[in-house]
Amino acid sequence: MNESDVTTQTIGTDAGDARITWHPAEKPRLVLAVSHGAGGGIEARDLKALAAVLPAHGVTVALVEQPWRVAGKKVAPAPRTLDVGWRGVWPALAAPGLPVISGGRSAGARVACRTAVELGAHAVLALSFPLHPPGKPEKSRAAELLGAGVPTLVVQGGNDPFGKPEEFPDGDHELIEVPYGDHGFAVPKRAPLDQAEAVAIVTDSVVKWVESLG
Repeated sequence: MNESDVTTQTIGTDAGDARITWHPAEKPRLVLAVSHGAGGGIEARDLKALAAVLPAHGVTVALVEQPWRVAGKKVAPAPRTLDVGWRGVWPALAAPGLPVISGGRSAGARVACRTAVELGAHAVLALSFPLHPPGKPEKSRAAELLGAGVPTLVVQGGNDPFGKPEEFPDGDHELIEVPYGDHGFAVPKRAPLDQAEAVAIVTDSVVKWVESLG
């Protein structure tokens, strides 16, 4: 895929205008639609890496910017409003006529889990799923993950303050750990793996999982 193949599409939703940046595969068999978290945009290291790697494996990657982000706001709205924005972009994501994997990082992963069955998602990719607020394990969001209702892959940093891999409940999801990674998959300089290796764990595991979906 050449950078010239990348296109941007603005979609009106009931929560405001959203934006899709398409990274097309030459012979696509799936669409991976991924949204950002509440504290960042589609420039997150894992989202950029997936957009760079997956098209060569027959997966068109659609990076979705939620309306609040497109509008230049600094704070994400309530979960219900995030779901409205995601529902609004879904027809455009499904327009190529291919199965769509619904994905996101952090708050975006929660949206993907909450809406997967309703929207007919083929599967869910949950990057850095925020199992609970930092330091508040009693405020668990496990029900959202366990209720996704479709094949789900969680990729979680080993030191994620929003939920370490060992904190996750058993369920139908598959879980991959990025050792030493924080909520953004950043690894400390003293870690036995470098940043590129940490990101490669994310992309390699997603490539392998996508191929297993058939």
